[in-house]
Amino acid sequence: MAARSSPPEKLVLDRIRTRSDFLRAAASIRCPRPGLTLEMCPSPAPKPGHARVGFTASRKVGGAVERNRAKRRLRAAAAALLPLLGEAGNDYVLIARAATVKAPFDGLLADLTAALHAAHAKLGRSKSGGRGST
Repeated sequence: MAARSSPPEKLVLDRIRTRSDFLRAAASIRCPRPGLTLEMCPSPAPKPGHARVGFTASRKVGGAVERNRAKRRLRAAAAALLPLLGEAGNDYVLIARAATVKAPFDGLLADLTAALHAAHAKLGRSKSGGRGST
């Protein structure tokens, strides 16, 4: 009988907590979707098998209750998808939008999936020098 191969290792998610890390992500790749906005950049000090993620919601989303609910929903979506679709050595910032609070969770997952694919495609182009500065 053949030896079983181990499943691919999941990505370990660390948290982004400092303002400078959020600002670095904001200055890099941005992928807006109806339910959320994804900002992504390479980590300044990457660890093998690790990626970092941060969450934010401005007052445009609503009061404190709506902002907290939106961030909880973003954390759940990130926990479900980033270990599978994220890439080690990157920082991801998920920004809540007004639609984040009321959108169906499947819609948030679809938005995050599309944003991740678009961001990774942009990162691939930016490494080859195909991205201009704005």
